[in-house]
Amino acid sequence: QVQLVESGGGLVQAGDSLRLSCAASGRSFSSYAMGWFRQAPGKEREFVAAIGSSGTSTYYTDSVKGRFTISRDNAKNTVYLQMNSLKPEDTAVYYCAAGPGYCYTDVRRYNYWGQGTQVTVSS
Repeated sequence: QVQLVESGGGLVQAGDSLRLSCAASGRSFSSYAMGWFRQAPGKEREFVAAIGSSGTSTYYTDSVKGRFTISRDNAKNTVYLQMNSLKPEDTAVYYCAAGPGYCYTDVRRYNYWGQGTQVTVSS
């Protein structure tokens, strides 16, 4: 079982950067794939990025490729999402999630979720 807490969200202007952090507690953090999802008002939760348990495999939705980078530090039980060149379309609540490491883009495959952190990008 894993408990997740996101932090690092805020209000920024288009073109700015933010780094989100997800701190995990509980056993076996290093055995989980980790994902970032986001949800804007009136929209379904969507996949953003994922990283395998070892940190060597990463996955991104097309809209963030080249701008966002997911990473993890298993020694610190933390996963990060570095977000550069932010756009107003990135505005959403961002959620960290942990799962078994299969079908990384599917929200249904993640077992544990954080409370979310708000990212707002003004134009």
